[in-house]
Amino acid sequence: MTCLTKLYNEDAIDAITEDLDGWRVVDGHPTMKTWILHTSNDGSMISGMWTATEGTYHAVYAEYEFVHLIEGRIIITPDGGEPMHVGPGDAFVVDVGFSGTWEITEAVVKHFDIKL
Repeated sequence: MTCLTKLYNEDAIDAITEDLDGWRVVDGHPTMKTWILHTSNDGSMISGMWTATEGTYHAVYAEYEFVHLIEGRIIITPDGGEPMHVGPGDAFVVDVGFSGTWEITEAVVKHFDIKL
């Protein structure tokens, strides 16, 4: 079993270019790419990189996600809740059951860890 892994450069892995399950475009014409760079030994976690262009998605989360935003700006608004503005360097968590919009105001690059 490997207990320490250096993640591959995303250029060495094919990106998933379809919108993620639970995400739908509600404004503009955003596109996303997802690179799964690592899956934990027990299959319970994935780590990777995600990019998206400007526009708005409505997202429904079935898994927990930790995010570290590398580039870009997003306004994340839970359904019926207050908006949260995030930018480069910010880290945040989206918990199971989140439902709301991700308004991408500047193209985004993020690293993520998702508990499956």
